[in-house]
Amino acid sequence: MEYLDHLGIRAVEAKQKLQFLSTEQKNQGLDCVARALTDRQEDILKANARDYEIAKEGGMAEGLLDRLKLTSDRIEAMAEGLRQIEALPDPVGEIMESFDRPNGLHIDKVRVPMGVIGIIYEARPNVTADAFGLCFKTGNAVILKGGKDAFYSNQAITEVIREALEKIQIPADAIQLIENNDRAVTTAFMQLKQYVDVLIPRGGAGLIRAVVENSTIPVIETGTGNCHIFVDEDADLDKAIPIIINAKTQRIGVCNACESLLVHEKIADSFLPKLGRALQEKQVEIRGDEKVTELIPGSLQAAEEDYGREYLDYIISMKTVSSVEEAIAHINRYNTRHSDAILTENEEHMKQFLQGVDSACVYVNASTRFTDGFEFGFGAEVGISTQKLHARGPMGLKELTTYKYWIRGNGQIRK
Repeated sequence: MEYLDHLGIRAVEAKQKLQFLSTEQKNQGLDCVARALTDRQEDILKANARDYEIAKEGGMAEGLLDRLKLTSDRIEAMAEGLRQIEALPDPVGEIMESFDRPNGLHIDKVRVPMGVIGIIYEARPNVTADAFGLCFKTGNAVILKGGKDAFYSNQAITEVIREALEKIQIPADAIQLIENNDRAVTTAFMQLKQYVDVLIPRGGAGLIRAVVENSTIPVIETGTGNCHIFVDEDADLDKAIPIIINAKTQRIGVCNACESLLVHEKIADSFLPKLGRALQEKQVEIRGDEKVTELIPGSLQAAEEDYGREYLDYIISMKTVSSVEEAIAHINRYNTRHSDAILTENEEHMKQFLQGVDSACVYVNASTRFTDGFEFGFGAEVGISTQKLHARGPMGLKELTTYKYWIRGNGQIRK
């Protein structure tokens, strides 16, 4: 497809230049873009309002509308994310390992850019700035394919970034946006292997499945978030309710929100009525097992599929269990390998849970909402990887690099 070939060629040309930028040049670019985002926020907010009205009229769910909406504070947070990336050490050129061979060869394992990164994402315009910042600091060119619901927002943000880079003589093609919303173009992008080194999908289960199934480019899979919290029999119940309320309701439309709750049966009688009232005060619909519906008036009977759902809504599934072992087994059956938490003061149960739950991020006595590049001190993230090869969890700077070996000799030949 000629349109995509043109983008790919420009991205490859840009990556050749970006890999030679000094850390100072990259930091100057990030600072310039951060200032441009706040200076041009009225243009960005105007474009976002256009997207928001179209989405609202089209019946987009509340949680997804929240993901789509930009405010002055959220634009400032985008700029602050770039400043945090600017302040972080540059991983490119880091010697990860160094050793000498008996034949005199000296070998360095050196961190280098991946090259051209493709990112396909849904209605989250903040990803546009985050992805640029992380890719730029690591010397990668990026081609973005945002969702049609955030089309005007992504367009405006990309334009601001490109103009800021041009002002300081840095290739604007460090970031390119695919501005064609035809599904065929998106599918063709997944097969642009001659130009794109790695593809990262960020969105719902349908998008991620489509990319994994159709891409000929290596994929780093970022997952949906069916995140669990297990309230153990030895939990501090005064801590438990605020943690659960935060994890479920602080923002409902995000992948690290709690969607499923497990409660030890020994504390169910005393704890569930209090928890139920606290959740219902926040307008959360509870779908639970027989014990839950008996103890929480107004709760509904959960169906089997409820335990595996990412609601992105004011709904939570709930189940009572008889042990930490049962909780771990349930979570590993239904979770999405994203983020899961145990609330307990029992050291042995903590260790069992941390070792036994197969997720990228496993918490003790804290909200799952902390699974985030910004909260981890990465400045931003390009996604939460739920796979096990190359990267896992919030993907910051180091996760957007690979490595090569530099071998120095003085005339060695192999016998």
